Amino acid sequence: MSEVFIIDLIHCRCPQHSSCVERQVKSVTGRSDVGFQIYLLFGPHGQRCNANGENKMSLLETFFSQKTNVHVLDYTTVTESWYRFKLAVDQLDLRTVRVFTSKKRRPMFEAYIEQLFTEVYTFEYITSHDLPCPGHVQCDSPLASPVSEVREEVRSFLQQLPAKGDVTILRSTLISDCFSHGFTTRTGGISSISTLSSLNLFSSSRRRDPMTLVAENIRRLARKAGFYPRRLHLVKVNHSSDVWVMGKEEEPHDYDGIVTNQRGVVIAAPGADCMPLLFTDPVARVIGVAHAGWKGTLMGVAMATVNAMVMGFGSRACDVTVVIGPSVGACCFTLEREQAADFYSIHPDCVPDMAETRPHVNIRLATRILLQREGVLPERIHDDTVTDRPSVTLCTSCHPEAFFSHVRDGLNFGTQIGFLWMDETGTTDCFSSSEH
Repeated sequence: MSEVFIIDLIHCRCPQHSSCVERQVKSVTGRSDVGFQIYLLFGPHGQRCNANGENKMSLLETFFSQKTNVHVLDYTTVTESWYRFKLAVDQLDLRTVRVFTSKKRRPMFEAYIEQLFTEVYTFEYITSHDLPCPGHVQCDSPLASPVSEVREEVRSFLQQLPAKGDVTILRSTLISDCFSHGFTTRTGGISSISTLSSLNLFSSSRRRDPMTLVAENIRRLARKAGFYPRRLHLVKVNHSSDVWVMGKEEEPHDYDGIVTNQRGVVIAAPGADCMPLLFTDPVARVIGVAHAGWKGTLMGVAMATVNAMVMGFGSRACDVTVVIGPSVGACCFTLEREQAADFYSIHPDCVPDMAETRPHVNIRLATRILLQREGVLPERIHDDTVTDRPSVTLCTSCHPEAFFSHVRDGLNFGTQIGFLWMDETGTTDCFSSSEH
């Protein structure tokens, strides 16, 4: 068992604060049943002196000199100190943190934690109100920033972090120039955890990348791709076949597809083995995206998206182009035989080794077959069977340098997206030349 502690040394005006900290650390280090790491959080610009002008680190130097598991967080901003602390916690693969701080400063610390951590982590507080410190009134003096200032400080800090590689976007030559689109790879962002590094574009309560960091990754992608981040609408995945007809319906709580005829609106679908699907209709001037895992594939999410374009905006299936983005190939994806049988019933080629205990399954081929059965033309589907165009349907599991993969990386995996929009400045001539 291992524990991690962060001790606030920013606020202390109390001349007895150093001895308080020493008692707190002794209460931790005296426990032989656990391993521990202690982080001392100093203020910005090396503010190491207390109200009496004494160097706080010098007061503790003798006590800490024999303890190699004590670390100093002394960076330019409080944000950077918390960020570096998070990197250390992630490297240790820990989730629970005990925080020693003053009662009045706790809300500010909670603001930093909200911005830089997710629900994966648990924070337990021991405040000056709980500690047997005779000077706790002085120790409780607030030097806290408002929550809005914390958010701005975090946002500015993340923006100046160096990117890991360049943002790389894959595009299909089958999609008309009337539409802007792309599929992301994993490079060009600031995510640091190995399985999320570096352009992770999804945050959840089960992963370690906070929304603020993902938002910065999205900002960098948007700058590269040429859209405004606030106009991005990412499907709210439920691994089903529900499709939101944007502009005609209220947004559902969750769904796996979006279709719209609105210009300037960027719609996107995530994928990390699951397929990000892009749909364009240059005749009716309609676009769509969908997220398709193996469950959604069997439930017909691809064709449900085409049908939503037809019913909502007057598209015809024969006018729709469908592009299957980076996703897990049959080379790397297996299911239990009972589940694989459902794909075998679509076509035997979807399960090349049905006799195995865990057969390999080709969810891309199943998607193509289901789309063609409902009227999408074979030549208007871009997937890994197409050999006369540059491929965008690469196997995410086979290419760790380029893509995130749930199959390969486990539960704390990163996410790519496929994105699509019709530019507001697009001309009628553009669409007219695409009609067929």
